[in-house]
Parts: sequence; C-alpha cells; structure tokens
Amino acid sequence: MYLHLESDALSSAGRAAHELGVAALIGGNLFARVAMHPALGDISDERERGAVLNRAWRRYGTVNSAALGAVVAGWVGARASETRPALLSGPERRLASAKDVAVLATALTGVGSAVAGVSFARCAPGGAVPMHDGDDPVEDTPPKAARLKRTAGVLGALHLASAVSLAVVNASLAQVNFRRPPARRLLRRRY
Repeated sequence: MYLHLESDALSSAGRAAHELGVAALIGGNLFARVAMHPALGDISDERERGAVLNRAWRRYGTVNSAALGAVVAGWVGARASETRPALLSGPERRLASAKDVAVLATALTGVGSAVAGVSFARCAPGGAVPMHDGDDPVEDTPPKAARLKRTAGVLGALHLASAVSLAVVNASLAQVNFRRPPARRLLRRRY
C-alpha cells in the first residue's frame, strides 16, 4: 500500500519526529549507562538504589515509548510514500533496506528491554530491589530479579547499538540523497 502525500510540511514533521525519537532513545540510554547508573552507587541504602533506579526509568519510559512510536511511525509513513522502492536509486534502496532492519531491531530491543525492566521493578514493593549501583545486583538480590536485571541490561545494550546503527543509516541516507543531482531529485519526485 502506498500513500500519496504532497505535503512537504507533513513529511518534514514526520522526519523531524523520527529523528528526535532516535535522539531521545540514544540520549536516554547513554545518560543511564554513563551517569545515572554509576551515580546510584553513591546512595548508601541498597534498596533505595533500586527504588530510585526504577522510579527514574518508569518516568523516562514515557519518553522512550513516545520516541519509539515516533521512530516506527515516521519510517512506516516514509516507506509507504516517498521512500518506496520505485522512487529510490540503487544505493538508496540498499540503505532503505538497512534502515528497515535497524528500525525493526530498535523496536524489538526497545520493547524487550522495557518489558524486562518493568518485570524487574515489580520484583520488590516500590521497585526497591537491592542493587550495588544501577547495573549490578548485590548478593542479596533475589535470583529472579538479578536475572531480569541482567536481561534488561543486555537488551538495553542491544537497543543502544540498534539505535546508533539507525542514526548512522539515517545520516548515510541523507548524504546519498543530498549528493543526487538536483535535477534528478526533482524528476524522481513522485509523491
């Protein structure tokens, strides 16, 4: 199914939402790994570390959900209109296929890490699972909670890698399109 959209404003809004979504996914994940998770080790109480960790992720989960929705919706909309194969050059088609994979990987790992994180938070009242810092459970952490935290950590790392590869493909697509001669861009425009 193809959409026929002649609104550059609508296409630009979709692309901007998509790009902002990618930025929010990468930024939130990096902030957690580089700053928040290590800083939680400064909290003296192990259970309070878990409670603060889970409260922060619950709050940012709203941003992550909206960002992931924007990424997927933006690309699905683009694929149904201006990035359908008939309108793309060979290099653009290959990059669009790579972007299909990157968007799918970002969506699956994002949802998977969210499910694992929510399940982890539910292992203790108020999310107060005993933690050494934001990444590592302590010896007293219940085995199920420790397993879920490790799963969330692995899926989160895969999610970050997927989102970064999506950003790289986005940049490559933009560059390939930019290098297309202006007359050819105009002649190929059928949306």
